[in-house]
Amino acid sequence: MTPGQDYLRGLQSSLFSLNPGDISVSFEFFPPASEKMEKTLWASIQKLAPLSPNFVSVTYGAGGSTRERTHATIKRILKETDLTPAAHLTCVGATRDQVDTIVKEYWDEGVRHIVALRGDPPAGTNTYIPHPGGYENAADLVAGIRKIGDFEISVACYPETHPDSPNLAADLDNLKRKIDAGATRAITQFFFETDQYFRFLDHVRSYGIEVPVVPGILPVTNVKQLKKFAKLCGTTVPVWLSELFEGLDDHPETRTLVAATVAGEMVKRLNAGGVQDFHFYTLNRAPLAYAICHLLGLRPGREKNDQG
Repeated sequence: MTPGQDYLRGLQSSLFSLNPGDISVSFEFFPPASEKMEKTLWASIQKLAPLSPNFVSVTYGAGGSTRERTHATIKRILKETDLTPAAHLTCVGATRDQVDTIVKEYWDEGVRHIVALRGDPPAGTNTYIPHPGGYENAADLVAGIRKIGDFEISVACYPETHPDSPNLAADLDNLKRKIDAGATRAITQFFFETDQYFRFLDHVRSYGIEVPVVPGILPVTNVKQLKKFAKLCGTTVPVWLSELFEGLDDHPETRTLVAATVAGEMVKRLNAGGVQDFHFYTLNRAPLAYAICHLLGLRPGREKNDQG
């Protein structure tokens, strides 16, 4: 075979030539803190809605600091769109009765999906301490939600282990407790090496955990901000990723192109490995998530079985 034939064969096996199959996506947003941010959020929701996501989730601030805004955003999604909302809920800063009241209110309003999280320590502290009279942890919260209604319940998992876990085994034990309590899906913290996801998935399955483990994808444009996020959740930022964005502080358009290239290749590699469900941490910015979904083969108004 000649070098030219080798090159053509390489082109034919491009990641982007693969049939993506039936892709499902979900998007995470955070509740707006100002009128300007609210406009940005709803513009993002409107842009991504035609991709028919499986659900859209709305985050919940540390200590319940965004509780009312989260609730208001969920209610508006229910009222003004055909999307399926998933409400984040944590154990932090509330008693069991207070949390149960929130869960019942969501059920009465038509919400059927909750993302159940332990939550981060309150501002100014580094150690998580359960609220007196509150749910102790995410597994306890899942069990409480399950008693109230037949919700779909998503929980978090960590390909590089949670910062509070002493080791991988302890982390997997905790994940299994959440699943055994009634969780129906696990969504990973963001990561940047596809091998990390597949190794983690092998470990998860070896623990007898059979629920979907959906990779969480964070498109990157601001490395400084990314490193802050990564430090909080125990994610490694590869050297190669930092180097890709060097010298681009004053070039936002180029940063966006690089970000789309990096995330696009990663999701296609995951897809080539059999992954068909993806969860995007949008940071309320639609264009990057939309572009990456396009690379996965999603098109507005196209049914899944028509893709490819």
